[in-house]
Amino acid sequence: MKGVIANFRGSRRRKRGDYMLIVIDGISTREKAQALEGKPVTWTSAGKNKTAISGKVTGAHGNKGLVKAQFERGLPGQSLGQEVSIE
Repeated sequence: MKGVIANFRGSRRRKRGDYMLIVIDGISTREKAQALEGKPVTWTSAGKNKTAISGKVTGAHGNKGLVKAQFERGLPGQSLGQEVSIE
C-alpha cells in the first residue's frame, strides 16, 4: 500500500521530526485509518544510496483518513510529498 507524506506532526511551537502525517490512497475515514494502526512504514530516499528509514503507524489523525507514523529517526524535510510504503 502506498502513501504520501503530508507534513510533520506538531503543534504551534514545536514540530516532531520523527512523527509524520501520511495520506493514503483509498482511505478516507477515521475507522479505515485506525485499522492500519501498528503496520510497518518505510521511506526510501531518492538518492543513489537509497537510505531507508522505517517506522510504524501509531494511529489516525483527524476524521479524513490521515495516519500518524513514528519513524526510527527524524526524516529530512525533502521527504515531504514523497511516497512511503505501508505493508
